[in-house]
Amino acid sequence: MTISFKDRVAIVTGAGGGLGRAYALELARRGAKVVVNDLGGARDGTGHSDAALKVVAEIEAAGGEAMSNGGSVTEYEQMVEMVAKAKERWGGVHILINNAGVLRDKSFAKMEPADFRFVVDVHLNGSANCTKAVWDTMREQAYGRILMTASSTGLYGNFGQANYGAAKLGLAGLTKTLNLEGAKYNVRVNTIAPVAGTRMTEDLFPPEAFKAFAPENVVPAALYLVSEDAPSNMIIGAGAGAFHAAYVTMTPGVLLPESERTPEGIAAHWAEITDRSGEIVPQSGGEQSMAILKLLQGG
Repeated sequence: MTISFKDRVAIVTGAGGGLGRAYALELARRGAKVVVNDLGGARDGTGHSDAALKVVAEIEAAGGEAMSNGGSVTEYEQMVEMVAKAKERWGGVHILINNAGVLRDKSFAKMEPADFRFVVDVHLNGSANCTKAVWDTMREQAYGRILMTASSTGLYGNFGQANYGAAKLGLAGLTKTLNLEGAKYNVRVNTIAPVAGTRMTEDLFPPEAFKAFAPENVVPAALYLVSEDAPSNMIIGAGAGAFHAAYVTMTPGVLLPESERTPEGIAAHWAEITDRSGEIVPQSGGEQSMAILKLLQGG
Protein backbone atom coordinates (compact mmCIF):
# COMPACT_ATOMS: atom_id res chain seq x y z
CA MET A 1 0.00 0.00 0.00
CA THR A 2 1.36 3.39 -1.01
CA ILE A 3 1.51 5.97 1.76
CA SER A 4 0.11 9.23 0.44
CA PHE A 5 -0.03 12.70 1.96
CA LYS A 6 -2.50 14.10 -0.57
CA ASP A 7 -4.61 16.92 0.92
CA ARG A 8 -2.39 17.04 4.00
CA VAL A 9 -0.62 20.19 5.14
CA ALA A 10 2.78 19.65 6.77
CA ILE A 11 5.13 21.98 8.63
CA VAL A 12 8.80 21.00 8.77
CA THR A 13 11.09 23.14 10.91
CA GLY A 14 14.75 23.49 10.08
CA ALA A 15 13.88 22.43 6.53
CA GLY A 16 16.39 24.58 4.67
CA GLY A 17 18.93 21.75 4.51
CA GLY A 18 19.85 18.28 5.75
CA LEU A 19 17.14 16.11 7.25
CA GLY A 20 14.47 18.82 7.18
CA ARG A 21 14.95 19.45 3.47
CA ALA A 22 14.81 15.71 2.75
CA TYR A 23 11.57 15.38 4.75
CA ALA A 24 9.99 18.38 3.01
CA LEU A 25 10.88 17.18 -0.49
CA GLU A 26 9.49 13.68 0.06
CA LEU A 27 6.33 14.91 1.78
CA ALA A 28 5.70 17.19 -1.19
CA ARG A 29 6.48 14.40 -3.67
CA ARG A 30 3.81 12.32 -1.96
CA GLY A 31 1.21 15.07 -2.23
CA ALA A 32 1.55 17.19 0.92
CA LYS A 33 1.48 20.96 0.91
CA VAL A 34 4.56 21.93 2.86
CA VAL A 35 5.56 24.87 5.03
CA VAL A 36 9.35 25.02 4.81
CA ASN A 37 10.49 26.71 8.02
CA ASP A 38 14.10 27.70 8.44
CA LEU A 39 15.78 30.58 10.19
CA GLY A 40 18.69 29.91 7.86
CA GLY A 41 21.46 30.29 10.40
CA ALA A 42 24.73 28.45 10.88
CA ARG A 43 24.71 25.26 12.90
CA ASP A 44 25.48 27.21 16.08
CA GLY A 45 22.31 29.24 15.52
CA THR A 46 23.90 32.45 14.26
CA GLY A 47 23.18 34.22 10.97
CA HIS A 48 20.42 34.01 8.38
CA SER A 49 20.06 32.83 4.78
CA ASP A 50 17.50 32.13 2.05
CA ALA A 51 17.68 28.35 2.57
CA ALA A 52 13.90 27.92 2.95
CA LEU A 53 13.20 29.76 -0.31
CA LYS A 54 15.53 27.43 -2.20
CA VAL A 55 13.71 24.35 -0.90
CA VAL A 56 10.34 25.86 -1.82
CA ALA A 57 11.71 26.46 -5.33
CA GLU A 58 12.78 22.82 -5.54
CA ILE A 59 9.33 21.63 -4.50
CA GLU A 60 7.54 23.94 -6.91
CA ALA A 61 9.86 22.97 -9.77
CA ALA A 62 8.80 19.36 -9.19
CA GLY A 63 5.11 20.34 -9.36
CA GLY A 64 4.42 20.52 -5.62
CA GLU A 65 3.04 23.23 -3.36
CA ALA A 66 5.07 24.88 -0.62
CA MET A 67 5.55 28.13 1.24
CA SER A 68 8.59 29.40 3.12
CA ASN A 69 8.73 30.67 6.66
CA GLY A 70 11.70 32.33 8.34
CA GLY A 71 10.33 32.37 11.88
CA SER A 72 12.42 31.31 14.85
CA VAL A 73 11.14 28.30 16.79
CA THR A 74 12.26 30.03 19.97
CA GLU A 75 9.66 32.78 19.39
CA TYR A 76 6.20 31.39 20.13
CA GLU A 77 4.31 34.25 18.47
CA GLN A 78 6.25 33.68 15.25
CA MET A 79 5.19 30.03 15.29
CA VAL A 80 1.56 31.02 15.88
CA GLU A 81 1.81 33.35 12.88
CA MET A 82 3.34 30.57 10.77
CA VAL A 83 0.44 28.24 11.57
CA ALA A 84 -2.10 30.99 10.86
CA LYS A 85 -0.60 31.61 7.41
CA ALA A 86 -0.65 27.89 6.60
CA LYS A 87 -4.31 27.65 7.62
CA GLU A 88 -5.19 30.79 5.68
CA ARG A 89 -3.68 29.36 2.51
CA TRP A 90 -4.52 25.68 2.85
CA GLY A 91 -7.20 25.37 5.52
CA GLY A 92 -5.43 23.37 8.22
CA VAL A 93 -2.24 21.78 9.49
CA HIS A 94 -2.10 17.99 9.75
CA ILE A 95 1.58 17.22 10.23
CA LEU A 96 4.39 18.82 12.23
CA ILE A 97 7.97 17.62 12.11
CA ASN A 98 10.04 19.36 14.78
CA ASN A 99 13.47 19.18 13.22
CA ALA A 100 15.12 22.57 13.83
CA GLY A 101 18.27 22.40 15.92
CA VAL A 102 21.68 23.81 16.73
CA LEU A 103 24.92 22.54 18.21
CA ARG A 104 27.23 24.23 20.70
CA ASP A 105 29.39 21.30 21.75
CA LYS A 106 31.88 21.57 24.63
CA SER A 107 32.67 19.49 27.66
CA PHE A 108 30.46 20.47 30.59
CA ALA A 109 33.52 21.86 32.41
CA LYS A 110 34.08 24.37 29.58
CA MET A 111 30.44 25.02 28.63
CA GLU A 112 29.01 28.45 29.39
CA PRO A 113 25.51 28.44 30.95
CA ALA A 114 24.33 30.61 28.04
CA ASP A 115 25.28 27.87 25.57
CA PHE A 116 23.42 25.30 27.65
CA ARG A 117 20.29 27.45 27.77
CA PHE A 118 20.39 28.30 24.08
CA VAL A 119 20.59 24.71 22.86
CA VAL A 120 17.80 23.63 25.22
CA ASP A 121 15.73 26.62 24.09
CA VAL A 122 16.02 25.78 20.39
CA HIS A 123 15.51 22.02 20.61
CA LEU A 124 13.16 21.55 23.55
CA ASN A 125 11.35 24.85 23.97
CA GLY A 126 11.35 25.40 20.21
CA SER A 127 9.61 22.08 19.63
CA ALA A 128 7.13 22.88 22.40
CA ASN A 129 6.43 26.27 20.82
CA CYS A 130 5.72 24.78 17.40
CA THR A 131 3.62 21.99 18.87
CA LYS A 132 1.58 24.38 21.01
CA ALA A 133 0.98 26.54 17.93
CA VAL A 134 -0.64 23.60 16.06
CA TRP A 135 -2.17 21.79 19.03
CA ASP A 136 -5.63 23.38 19.10
CA THR A 137 -5.96 23.10 15.34
CA MET A 138 -5.14 19.40 15.40
CA ARG A 139 -7.56 18.76 18.27
CA GLU A 140 -10.36 20.67 16.54
CA GLN A 141 -9.92 18.83 13.24
CA ALA A 142 -9.50 15.49 15.10
CA TYR A 143 -6.32 14.73 13.21
CA GLY A 144 -2.67 15.41 13.87
CA ARG A 145 0.68 13.73 13.44
CA ILE A 146 3.65 15.20 15.32
CA LEU A 147 7.25 14.06 15.21
CA MET A 148 9.88 15.11 17.74
CA THR A 149 13.57 14.74 16.99
CA ALA A 150 15.58 13.12 19.78
CA SER A 151 19.09 11.71 19.50
CA SER A 152 21.27 8.87 20.66
CA THR A 153 22.98 11.56 22.74
CA GLY A 154 19.75 12.14 24.63
CA LEU A 155 18.93 8.46 24.94
CA TYR A 156 22.40 7.17 25.78
CA GLY A 157 24.78 10.12 26.28
CA ASN A 158 27.72 11.51 24.34
CA PHE A 159 30.83 13.30 25.61
CA GLY A 160 30.74 17.05 25.04
CA GLN A 161 27.00 17.33 24.44
CA ALA A 162 25.41 17.86 27.86
CA ASN A 163 23.18 20.67 26.55
CA TYR A 164 22.11 18.77 23.44
CA GLY A 165 21.54 15.52 25.36
CA ALA A 166 19.41 17.21 28.02
CA ALA A 167 17.20 18.78 25.34
CA LYS A 168 16.89 15.61 23.31
CA LEU A 169 15.83 13.35 26.18
CA GLY A 170 13.42 16.10 27.20
CA LEU A 171 11.78 15.78 23.79
CA ALA A 172 11.24 12.04 24.30
CA GLY A 173 9.51 12.88 27.58
CA LEU A 174 7.39 15.56 25.91
CA THR A 175 6.29 12.99 23.35
CA LYS A 176 5.13 10.58 26.03
CA THR A 177 2.81 13.08 27.70
CA LEU A 178 1.46 14.59 24.47
CA ASN A 179 0.71 11.06 23.24
CA LEU A 180 -1.62 10.66 26.22
CA GLU A 181 -3.21 14.10 25.90
CA GLY A 182 -3.70 13.83 22.15
CA ALA A 183 -5.03 10.28 21.97
CA LYS A 184 -8.77 10.99 22.05
CA TYR A 185 -8.34 13.68 19.37
CA ASN A 186 -6.51 11.35 16.96
CA VAL A 187 -3.29 13.28 17.50
CA ARG A 188 -0.39 10.84 17.42
CA VAL A 189 3.04 11.85 18.64
CA ASN A 190 6.31 10.02 18.06
CA THR A 191 10.05 10.53 18.43
CA ILE A 192 12.77 9.86 15.90
CA ALA A 193 16.46 9.49 16.79
CA PRO A 194 18.22 9.99 13.46
CA VAL A 195 21.83 9.38 12.56
CA ALA A 196 22.56 11.37 9.43
CA GLY A 197 25.41 13.01 7.59
CA THR A 198 24.34 16.65 7.56
CA ARG A 199 25.85 20.07 8.16
CA MET A 200 25.37 19.35 11.87
CA THR A 201 27.50 16.19 11.73
CA GLU A 202 29.82 16.64 8.74
CA ASP A 203 32.98 16.79 10.88
CA LEU A 204 32.01 13.68 12.87
CA PHE A 205 31.99 11.16 10.01
CA PRO A 206 34.74 10.00 7.63
CA PRO A 207 33.78 10.69 3.97
CA GLU A 208 32.46 7.20 3.10
CA ALA A 209 30.39 6.95 6.27
CA PHE A 210 29.06 10.47 5.66
CA LYS A 211 27.73 9.24 2.30
CA ALA A 212 26.17 6.10 3.82
CA PHE A 213 24.40 8.20 6.43
CA ALA A 214 22.65 10.38 3.85
CA PRO A 215 19.52 12.13 5.20
CA GLU A 216 17.42 10.30 2.61
CA ASN A 217 18.00 7.08 4.55
CA VAL A 218 16.17 8.52 7.58
CA VAL A 219 13.17 9.79 5.60
CA PRO A 220 11.25 6.47 5.40
CA ALA A 221 10.95 6.22 9.19
CA ALA A 222 10.07 9.89 9.66
CA LEU A 223 7.33 9.81 7.04
CA TYR A 224 5.85 6.58 8.35
CA LEU A 225 5.70 8.13 11.84
CA VAL A 226 3.59 11.04 10.50
CA SER A 227 1.39 8.97 8.19
CA GLU A 228 -2.30 8.27 8.69
CA ASP A 229 -1.67 4.78 10.09
CA ALA A 230 1.28 5.83 12.26
CA PRO A 231 1.70 4.38 15.73
CA SER A 232 2.02 6.72 18.71
CA ASN A 233 4.48 7.05 21.59
CA MET A 234 7.30 5.30 19.75
CA ILE A 235 11.01 6.14 19.76
CA ILE A 236 12.50 5.01 16.46
CA GLY A 237 16.17 5.15 15.54
CA ALA A 238 17.14 5.51 11.88
CA GLY A 239 20.37 5.81 9.94
CA ALA A 240 22.06 4.44 6.81
CA GLY A 241 18.99 2.31 6.04
CA ALA A 242 18.91 0.64 9.47
CA PHE A 243 15.93 1.12 11.78
CA HIS A 244 15.29 0.14 15.39
CA ALA A 245 13.03 0.93 18.33
CA ALA A 246 14.14 2.26 21.71
CA TYR A 247 12.15 1.91 24.93
CA VAL A 248 12.10 3.32 28.43
CA THR A 249 11.70 0.22 30.58
CA MET A 250 11.16 -0.61 34.25
CA THR A 251 12.26 -3.70 36.16
CA PRO A 252 9.79 -5.57 38.40
CA GLY A 253 11.66 -4.26 41.43
CA VAL A 254 11.84 -5.48 45.01
CA LEU A 255 9.78 -4.62 48.09
CA LEU A 256 12.17 -4.30 51.03
CA PRO A 257 11.05 -4.93 54.60
CA GLU A 258 11.20 -1.86 56.84
CA SER A 259 14.36 -3.08 58.51
CA GLU A 260 16.19 -3.04 55.15
CA ARG A 261 14.95 0.32 53.84
CA THR A 262 18.40 1.83 54.25
CA PRO A 263 21.24 2.68 51.88
CA GLU A 264 22.87 -0.58 53.02
CA GLY A 265 19.67 -2.45 52.14
CA ILE A 266 19.69 -0.96 48.64
CA ALA A 267 23.31 -2.05 48.23
CA ALA A 268 22.53 -5.57 49.46
CA HIS A 269 19.60 -5.98 47.04
CA TRP A 270 21.10 -4.11 44.09
CA ALA A 271 21.26 -7.18 41.86
CA GLU A 272 17.54 -7.90 42.43
CA ILE A 273 16.50 -4.27 41.97
CA THR A 274 18.30 -4.06 38.64
CA ASP A 275 17.42 -7.55 37.37
CA ARG A 276 15.81 -6.99 33.96
CA SER A 277 13.94 -10.29 33.90
CA GLY A 278 10.30 -9.47 33.36
CA GLU A 279 10.86 -5.75 32.80
CA ILE A 280 7.97 -3.77 31.31
CA VAL A 281 7.52 -0.75 29.04
CA PRO A 282 5.16 1.57 30.97
CA GLN A 283 2.69 3.48 28.83
CA SER A 284 2.21 6.22 31.42
CA GLY A 285 3.84 7.49 34.59
CA GLY A 286 1.03 6.02 36.68
CA GLU A 287 2.31 2.52 35.96
CA GLN A 288 5.24 3.09 38.31
CA SER A 289 2.80 3.68 41.16
CA MET A 290 0.74 0.67 40.08
CA ALA A 291 3.84 -1.53 40.10
CA ILE A 292 4.66 -0.40 43.65
CA LEU A 293 1.08 -1.10 44.78
CA LYS A 294 1.33 -4.55 43.24
CA LEU A 295 4.45 -5.27 45.29
CA LEU A 296 2.72 -4.02 48.45
CA GLN A 297 -0.14 -6.41 47.75
CA GLY A 298 2.28 -9.28 47.44
CA GLY A 299 2.07 -9.52 43.67
